[in-house]
Amino acid sequence: MNPRIPPLVVVFAVALLMWLLDRFVPALSFSFPGIRVVALLPALAGIAVCAAGVLSFQRAGTTTNPLDPGRASKLVVAGIYRYSRNPMYLGFALLLAAWGVFLGNLAALLAVAAFIIYMNRFQVAPEERALEALFGEEYRAYRRSVRRWI
Repeated sequence: MNPRIPPLVVVFAVALLMWLLDRFVPALSFSFPGIRVVALLPALAGIAVCAAGVLSFQRAGTTTNPLDPGRASKLVVAGIYRYSRNPMYLGFALLLAAWGVFLGNLAALLAVAAFIIYMNRFQVAPEERALEALFGEEYRAYRRSVRRWI
């Protein structure tokens, strides 16, 4: 199974779902002083983590195209990839968590878990199979030493 939906499309779809949940499940809404500031923290972290992932790929001179992981020319294990095998997806999850806090709705925040489950099944797993086919034991050793998300 190859990934077919661009991860950014998934992010925007989940963000829309979160907004809809906020509108249609108001019983799970919450608020507190400084909620926007609290939402800003994971948003900034998400942007930084995503950017670090993209920069690491660019420095290595390999593709960032998530729909064709089999075209990777190098296994990137430096930079942020020493801490997470999927920093761009982690960054997206942080951005979605920030959106959920900004919306102030528990149902919306639960959609972040749905994003992670979806990404693990339909994006990360196919990428891992492609990287293992390309890089063999080097990738298996990397997978054993670095966690999938954090």
